[in-house]
Amino acid sequence: MNIISLFSGAGGLDLGFEKAGFKTIWANEYDKEIWETFEKNFSNTILDRRSISKIPSDEIPETLGLIGGPPCQSWSEAGKLRGIKDERGQLFFEFIRVLRDKKPLFFLAENVSGMLASKHSEALENIKNHFINSGYNLSLKLLNAHDYKVPQTRKRIFFIGFRKDLNITFKFPKGFSKKNFLKDVIDDLKDNVISAKYKNYTNLNDCKIANHEYMTGGFSSMFMSRNRVRSWDEPSFTIQAGGRHAPLHPQAPKMELVEKDKRIFVKECEELYRRLSIRECARIQTFPDSHKFYYNNLSAGYKMVGNAVPPNLSYYLAKKIMEDLRGIYTNRAVKLTSLPTYVSEIKNISNLVLDF
Repeated sequence: MNIISLFSGAGGLDLGFEKAGFKTIWANEYDKEIWETFEKNFSNTILDRRSISKIPSDEIPETLGLIGGPPCQSWSEAGKLRGIKDERGQLFFEFIRVLRDKKPLFFLAENVSGMLASKHSEALENIKNHFINSGYNLSLKLLNAHDYKVPQTRKRIFFIGFRKDLNITFKFPKGFSKKNFLKDVIDDLKDNVISAKYKNYTNLNDCKIANHEYMTGGFSSMFMSRNRVRSWDEPSFTIQAGGRHAPLHPQAPKMELVEKDKRIFVKECEELYRRLSIRECARIQTFPDSHKFYYNNLSAGYKMVGNAVPPNLSYYLAKKIMEDLRGIYTNRAVKLTSLPTYVSEIKNISNLVLDF
C-alpha cells in the first residue's frame, strides 16, 4: 500500500500511516532544517527537497494515497489570518494539483482550525470545491487530538476523500472515552532533563534521553498574560511550533493572576517553572522515543515537533482508510483500473495482517 507525502515535516502523519499498514515511498519537504530528521527516521523513503511548486507531476511516483499538511501559518489563529492571500496558503493548490495529476485512491490533508474562521469562508468553500471537482467524495471535520489517545488539547481540520469511482464516503472514527493525560506520558522524564547550552544550542549526546533538553530565556508579556501550566492529571496545552511558547512543566503550580491579562510565577516556587523539553513535547505529540530529532538550535527541534500531526491521531484515521480499502477488495464493488501498475498491490490488501 504505497503512498506519497507532501509537506512531510518530521513525519507524524507518515508514522501513523505506516503503523496502519501503508508505506511512504516518496516524500517532499522544502525546509532544510527538517531534512536530516526525516531522512534518518525514514531511511527507505525517497525525500525530494525541492519546493513542491518546482516539481513537475511526472517526476512524482504513481501512488495509492496522498497525504500531507500544507503550511498552516497563513490560516493560524495565532498569526495574521491572511489565508489564501498568502503564498503559503496557496500551497494548498499545489496539493490539489498533485492530487488531480496522480489520481490516487484517497487523500488526506490536515490544517489548523483557523481555516474555519468566518473571514476564510469563501476560500474554504473554494478549496472544498476543488477537492470535489478533482473527482473525490470529500469528508471534512474538525478533530480534537485528545479524543484519539493524544494527551493534549489540539484541534485540527482534516480533509479526507476517496476517488468517486470507489463509491466510498469516509466516515471519521469516533473518539475514545478513555483519555491520556500528562502523567501517562512524561512522568518518567521529570528527573533527567537538562537545559540548553548558551543561546539555546543543543547538548547533543549529553542528553541521557534523545532531545530531552529545554529552551531557556525569558518569558514575554504575552506568554505571562495567562496560565501556561497544566496539572499532571490534565491534557497538555497545544504543543506549538515555537519553543518560547512551549507549555510549562506540570511540576510547577499554576500561575497566579495578579491583574487582568497578567500572571506571575508563584513565589518561592520560581525554580519549578521551566518549559517542557523537546522530548516531552514529542511524547505529548505521541512520537516514540526511537524517533530522534536532529537540530543545532533547540528552536528548530520545537518547530518540527509542534508542526507535526500526532502519530496516534494519524494512525486512527489511517486505520479507518485501510479498513475501507480492504472492504473494496472484499466486496469487489468496483474495478480499480486507473492505476494498473498497482493492481497487484491492491489485491494484496486482503493479505495484510494489521496490529490494531
